[in-house]
Amino acid sequence: MKRVIVVGAGVVGLTCAIRLLEAGHRVDVVARDLPLETTSAVAAAIWYPYRALPQDRVTRWGARTYEVLTGLAAQAGTGVRMVPGTEVHRTPRVHPWWASAVPDLADPEALPDGYAHGWSFVAPVVEMPVYLAWLRARVEELDGTVTRLHLRDLPVHGGDVVVVNCSGLGARMLVGDPTVAPARGQVLHVEQVGIERWWLDSAGPTYVVPRSGDVVVGGTDEEGSWDPAPSPRTAAQILARAVAVEPALAGARVLRHRVGLRPVRPAVRVERDGGLVHCYGHGGAGVTLSWGCAEEVTALVAGEATEPDHHG
Repeated sequence: MKRVIVVGAGVVGLTCAIRLLEAGHRVDVVARDLPLETTSAVAAAIWYPYRALPQDRVTRWGARTYEVLTGLAAQAGTGVRMVPGTEVHRTPRVHPWWASAVPDLADPEALPDGYAHGWSFVAPVVEMPVYLAWLRARVEELDGTVTRLHLRDLPVHGGDVVVVNCSGLGARMLVGDPTVAPARGQVLHVEQVGIERWWLDSAGPTYVVPRSGDVVVGGTDEEGSWDPAPSPRTAAQILARAVAVEPALAGARVLRHRVGLRPVRPAVRVERDGGLVHCYGHGGAGVTLSWGCAEEVTALVAGEATEPDHHG
């Protein structure tokens, strides 16, 4: 058993903490932002490997996470549901590189006007406020802790103390990694008007993700932008694109606007360096890769080998 300090309380940090606690380690999570204040709390959180590489590792992590989330969808109170939906394209496309991570891709029954191609599958959809609360409760149930702490450097590590760096964009400062950068994502939440399927068009990107009490509509992908303020003009453009995919959204009442800064990187960094294990740079796929990455992190803490990170 080791003492493990997890830096970061978003979905990746909390999931790593759970797997480490289940493996018998003593785990404390420390973070500037508590779970409901993180970028994870803004996510539309549909399973989809967005802005995350390399393809082989992402496919493997994503497949494992899909499997775990499918199980969590059967448990009350997790905020996870399995929802059918369709990714659409205006021109014919080959199946995506991550197709093997999901049980089956099917031809869609119908496409919106103006779209020529697409594929349908059932994806986990995660209501992040509920899920983050569930993850935190699970950490504490396993005798872990979650504490707000403003860090200027990573905690001291070595010997029996391992630090797991799940700091997302914070890695720019904490480990001096300039390759991790923000990709600003703006979304709006509208009233639930009876939408039961998700839709995704990579142009934009445009996505419609139904939840129990609202619908998350997005989005943007503005790399290098640190602006946390929603833009009314951008919101109007997002909604117009979404209505083209799902006409039932026309006239839906807007409930709120949100912005999150995705931590993008040339490759997700999951590797061990002495008493430090890195797990950050998940782009728009933190939820999608979380359980697969957490299990690899747990193996690294135990001293098992992994593939090197050629981008870090």
